[in-house]
Amino acid sequence: MITALPRRELATRRAPWARRLASTLERLGVQPNTVSMMSIAFSLVALASFALVPRANGSARAALFIAAAAAIQLRLLCNLLDGMLAVEGGLKTRTGELYNEVPDRVADIVILAGAGCSIPGLAGGFALGSAAAISAMFTAYVRVLAGALGGTQRFIGPMAKQHRMFVLTVGALVSAIEAIAGLPAEAMRLALGVIVIGAVATAWRRIESIARELEAR
Repeated sequence: MITALPRRELATRRAPWARRLASTLERLGVQPNTVSMMSIAFSLVALASFALVPRANGSARAALFIAAAAAIQLRLLCNLLDGMLAVEGGLKTRTGELYNEVPDRVADIVILAGAGCSIPGLAGGFALGSAAAISAMFTAYVRVLAGALGGTQRFIGPMAKQHRMFVLTVGALVSAIEAIAGLPAEAMRLALGVIVIGAVATAWRRIESIARELEAR
């Protein structure tokens, strides 16, 4: 028997604007699985924006970073709304858990690896982005492993999904400022480095939590 996955606690679910937006989508007949797939579409927009950065200069480069930041936030908005439609809106389907997890993992890989492409003049920039993507995948794997072992799936940080995307959004916006000001591109490299280190710490905390729970049985 497949059991329902736990939900990440999000204060934004209670926000009036989020409830209104979810209600509007529900009235329009939008399905939660469709919203989940839209998160991949926005992640591809972020990827395209990041990938074009090295070919642009000045204000064009800044605009691409801002577009990537917006796409990242829209991806997170999809992650918020699909759950609200499924649970609060009563539109949950038998494949809902699958659509809830798989697009998230795809979006993480696409966005983080793409961010590595945006670092001009840094040999191994894509490798840094790939390291961030792999570490993000590993934190998710450890969380799901807890459930597979009959334990509690914990969404603890310090670098859970919303934290990763916040750091990357800030990195993209600061990178836009660097581009406009003609400063050396350092923000994205720093953001990806923070994500890698934070994701490793997150995975370690989650593994420790699993071990404690197993030993307490």
